[in-house]
Amino acid sequence: MTDFTESPERQALREAVAAFAARYGQEYFAAKARAGEKTDELWAEAGRLGYLGVAVPEEYGGGGGGIGDLAAVCEELARAGCPMLLMVVSPAICATVIARFGTEEQKLRWLPGFADGTTKMAFAITEPEAGSNSHRLSTALRREGDRWVLSGGKYYISGVDEVEAVLVVARHVDAEGQRLLPSLVVVPTDAPGFTYRHIPMEVVSPEKQFTCFFDDVRLPLDALVGSPDAGLAQLFAGLNPERIMAASLATGMARRALDQASAYARTRSVWGTPIGAHQGVAHPLAQCAVQVELARLMTQKAAALYDAGQDRAAGEAANMAKYAAGEAVAAAVDQAIQVHGGNGLSAEYGLGALLAASRLSRIAPVSREMILNFVAQHTLGLPRSY
Repeated sequence: MTDFTESPERQALREAVAAFAARYGQEYFAAKARAGEKTDELWAEAGRLGYLGVAVPEEYGGGGGGIGDLAAVCEELARAGCPMLLMVVSPAICATVIARFGTEEQKLRWLPGFADGTTKMAFAITEPEAGSNSHRLSTALRREGDRWVLSGGKYYISGVDEVEAVLVVARHVDAEGQRLLPSLVVVPTDAPGFTYRHIPMEVVSPEKQFTCFFDDVRLPLDALVGSPDAGLAQLFAGLNPERIMAASLATGMARRALDQASAYARTRSVWGTPIGAHQGVAHPLAQCAVQVELARLMTQKAAALYDAGQDRAAGEAANMAKYAAGEAVAAAVDQAIQVHGGNGLSAEYGLGALLAASRLSRIAPVSREMILNFVAQHTLGLPRSY
């Protein structure tokens, strides 16, 4: 069911986004990051042009496409030197969950803003004591009369300082105090009892990381998205697009690194010949190119399965795509730096900034080890190891 060539519409979308992103590029993105500023101009124009809303249903102002279209936008922005982390979160996770499980009132409230880029929403699942174990989440959501009350905390939550709300994963607590399945609730960042603290990072990015604190945050009943006991099926409706988008962000960064390395290897001459003529330089770059294209193909498969409504198969493919892309970008950036020699870590070439970001792709939003656990158990049928 998966085409090995993208549709003419998808190809045209890629070309348009690439041309748009080139007007900003790596220098703009890095300058904003180092100055502690946001890429508001880039985000706003991408929204006005409809790129952020390509996967939002048409009846709410979007393009009516699928996660594969949004992933293409994310990849081309990253290839141009603008890897926008909030694209993985706001229009992919949050908009997808609300479009699939939200009430009509919630869709009308949020989706038009996701479509035109005027709304940004963060996503909060990770907790200090839970890590990758979503079964150990301790953030609690209980009902008190006509209100939900949220208590607990999250960390490593992206972009909280530039969004108007956070989609929080909490465990529903019933009247007897029993913690039930995960629930999803929209929390405005200005809600009383909600505070957050910046986590300093070595990654050079305009999008920051935060620890969030929920001190009995009181929310209206319509803050709940979907069913309070829908559990992991509803949660993974957002996490599978997250993995697909993370893979696209990674392959976009990898393609940029290979573009730069190849251009440098073609023009940098030592002893009268370009260094790219030597197999010691050419072959490692070629191996990286193979890895990147294989990761892109698996990402395309995962997106096609998800857009076809095959959630179970999409989950397996999305995990594999995320793994492959994380390995590919780490190898590509490392090799690109090696090809540049000392120049590889100079600010002029921007590869040093990619180094930490590429390494992060092997950790977040799910680590390579947890993906291997998933594949071992669900693909190979091996006994669960954790």
